[in-house]
Parts: sequence; C-alpha cells; structure tokens
Amino acid sequence: MHLKFARVGPLGEERPVVIASGKDGVEQWFSLEALTSEIDGDFLADDGVGRTRAALESGSLPAVSPEGLRIGSPVARPGSVVCIGMNYVAHAAESGAAPPTIPVVFLKPSNTVAGPFDAAPIPPSSEKYDWEVELGIVVGRKASYLSTTAEAEECIAGYVVANDLSEREYQLPGTAGQWTKGKSLPASTPLGPWFVPADQVDARNLGLHSWVNGEPRQSSSTADMIFDAATLVHHVSQYMVLEPGDVILTGTPEGVALSGRFPYLQPGDVVELEIDGLGRQRQEFYRAQTDARSSARSALSSGISK
Repeated sequence: MHLKFARVGPLGEERPVVIASGKDGVEQWFSLEALTSEIDGDFLADDGVGRTRAALESGSLPAVSPEGLRIGSPVARPGSVVCIGMNYVAHAAESGAAPPTIPVVFLKPSNTVAGPFDAAPIPPSSEKYDWEVELGIVVGRKASYLSTTAEAEECIAGYVVANDLSEREYQLPGTAGQWTKGKSLPASTPLGPWFVPADQVDARNLGLHSWVNGEPRQSSSTADMIFDAATLVHHVSQYMVLEPGDVILTGTPEGVALSGRFPYLQPGDVVELEIDGLGRQRQEFYRAQTDARSSARSALSSGISK
C-alpha cells in the first residue's frame, strides 16, 4: 500500500489525512483524526506511519472527500527548518561559488512555512525574489551526534517538495552576506502537497523541476547532489539536535534567477515545482503591502512626519 500524508482545511484549522493507493493505483483519502490531531513530531516519533498502515489494514479509518479543501503544509509547524546551501555543483557555479567540501548549513524560521498552493507574497521592497525547488527531509526520530549514515537513514520519516524562496538583494550584498535576512521572509517556505514515507522513496534519484509562467527553469536530479540525504542528517546532527517533525531542505539545482539567465519574480507570476513521486506545487505571487501602522510607528520613532 502506497501512502501520502497531508493536512487539509483552512489556515490554522488543518486536519490530518492519509491518501492510500493499492496496486491498481486508485487513491482514497482517509481521516487520521482517530489516531492524531496533527501530523507533527509527536505523531512521527510514536510510529505514526506504522500505526496508520495498521489502521488502514483493519479498516478503522473513515473515508473523506478532498473536494474543495485547501491543502496546507503536510507537517505542522516544524521546530526547525534546516537548510543546505549549494548542494548541486551547477548551482554553486551559477552562484559564483566553488562547490563546498562540507555541507553549508543555515536556518529558516519555522514561521516561514506555507501551504503548497497558497498565494505567495513578494516583500514590499523586493526586487530580486527567487524560486528554488528542493527535496525536503522530514525527520522522524531525535538525532544527535549520530555515528553513521545508517543511523541517519533510520531518522528519516519521509520526503516532501519544498520551495526555498529567497530575496537575493537581502541575502548576498557585502563581504559577509546576510543569509538570514534573505531567507526569512513571510510564507517563503511552501511545503507539500504531502510527504511520502521514506521506505517508498529512492531519494538518490528523483527528478526535480520548476517552471515560471509555464516556462521551464530547473530540471535536474537528486543524483547530482553533492551530499545525499543520509549524509546531511548525519552531518547536521553533529552540530544541533534534530527533533521529530523538523524539516531539512537539501539544496536546489541550477536554473534560478540568480544565474542571470532569467528574470526575478514579479507580481502575477506563477511558479510550479515538482519532484518525481512527491507531487507538484503552484504559487501565484503578489506584492505584499507595508503595514500602515508599522510605517507610522517607524516615522514617529525616526522623527519624520507623514
């Protein structure tokens, strides 16, 4: 039985579901509310995937219809969103950097996580907003100071499509760079539409693709990653505690706007992302507006009258 885990419903009111299909490929949606109120770290750490399989086999989960339901992030707000930079040789080259010899690690705030089809805001002053299709790792067990990559494999609950939206003008100017500024913007980490259990995925050879307004941008494979998923989990565990429900974004291949070959995102643009077997995302972009109250407070504090 093939499973996909998702969360559906209005923002902040998502309900957990599983999408199951047999050898005939016919998909059925089932509520997971008899097992859990959320798809989160507690669910994953308590063998949520295994308990779901057992419940489906016993016929104890009620069927639901997905018609008209918003699809949210398949994992409730992670404790940490850990990111890997320049993990594809060609992307490192288009970024003007040498391929790393050890993983480049940075963090995104967990409040950047959004649904895979939610409208996506471009920051008010942004001129260089960029897309990045990435394979996301969903952590299923606590990982700290792991000894081997085999141990790391056992800590991976599943995989998910991610878009690591990045504002390059905020991220890269100056000799030190400002990665946190460029990677922390609201709704800049769409995840989903679902996560697929690790035992159903060959993460070493998945096609990754992105399109802007229907035009191809990225087309690559995880086979081209410098550091594979297990290596990344093992490496990151040496420097921080990974907890169930955390997500690791494994880097993006070439074909982003930073390359200079394509324009940056503008209001009205539509970005689509897909990874083999993990589903497809779609975001329509709009210009976020400055909060008038924040602007007024800023003007008062700086002595400027409006």
